[in-house]
Amino acid sequence: MKITRIESFIKHLLLKKPYTIAYNTYDTVSIVFTKITLANGIVGIGTASPAEDVVGESPEQTLINLESDAVQSLVGSDIRSFLSIITDLRKTFVHLPGTQAALDIALHDAFGKWAGISIADFYGIKRNALPTSVTIGIKNISDTLSEANDYYENGFSVFKLKTGLSVEEDIEKVLLLHEKFRHKIQMRVDANQGYTLADLTKFMKATQSIPLELIEQPLKVGNEEELLSLSEEQRKKLVADESLHEESDAIRFAQPNRPFGIYNIKLMKCGGIAGAREIGQIARTSEIDLFWGCNDESIISITAALHAAYGFTNTKYLDLDGSFDLAEDLVKGGFEIKNGLLMINEQPGLGLEWL
Repeated sequence: MKITRIESFIKHLLLKKPYTIAYNTYDTVSIVFTKITLANGIVGIGTASPAEDVVGESPEQTLINLESDAVQSLVGSDIRSFLSIITDLRKTFVHLPGTQAALDIALHDAFGKWAGISIADFYGIKRNALPTSVTIGIKNISDTLSEANDYYENGFSVFKLKTGLSVEEDIEKVLLLHEKFRHKIQMRVDANQGYTLADLTKFMKATQSIPLELIEQPLKVGNEEELLSLSEEQRKKLVADESLHEESDAIRFAQPNRPFGIYNIKLMKCGGIAGAREIGQIARTSEIDLFWGCNDESIISITAALHAAYGFTNTKYLDLDGSFDLAEDLVKGGFEIKNGLLMINEQPGLGLEWL
């Protein structure tokens, strides 16, 4: 079945409310959408919302790449060769994970719809459904507690607290959240490179009595070796996020005396499902747990990440709440939340429909 058309466009979407992390505040997100049409009318849907400050690619650059002759030359290709097409695209658009992701996701979706199989089933479902964490941005203590209470009343029980501006305030918030909810919630923190080693040590000591699940990317990229001064037990809770983009990073951090015990996989960092599976396979053979994350993204790429995540026995954590932040989206379907768990809908491809 031949590809007959590839078209892409960008949308600037409002968030339901602004949120702050250690190095920025956001109130909108720019998302690139891609449609790959087959000769029988099937349309595969892809999307990209790369974080320029993390991967060096903006959504505007992604759109330019998707409208290039290199992409349009795929018209006439057979969708049955979608994995080979993705391999070639990754060579053409090296270090451009947003471009790769949009095409990777759309090609997967088109193939799955053509073959009549979900992408999760195509790769094989290896684990049961998991709950996602919901993210609380950096804000004052009163607003933090209020937002946490709202999430809890709406059925969420896994909170990820953004930290990294003031370690003293971070400690206070974590302790107060623990006191308020006790054994009713699970808690994670994400410093977004905002800590020094001294900050991290102080934070870990002050919160050691709390069952904190993990700490994401505490130090700046390039300072990973400083983490080796921590005990192995402490490092098992640390998550590689901004430090982990591709297969070579996964191999490097999997060597003995590891700075991180958990890998954060984001499709917008690694270029889509194919890149995510490479990292996941390295982590699996190295007995490293997987934490699947996101930016503010459409349901499209969140669903794609979920299909990839459930293909690994070592998937332990989900942080796939990015579509919850959007005031609007262009699609529906993909997944639903049942009893706090993220469930794929088992329809062909990624199970998405245009609104």
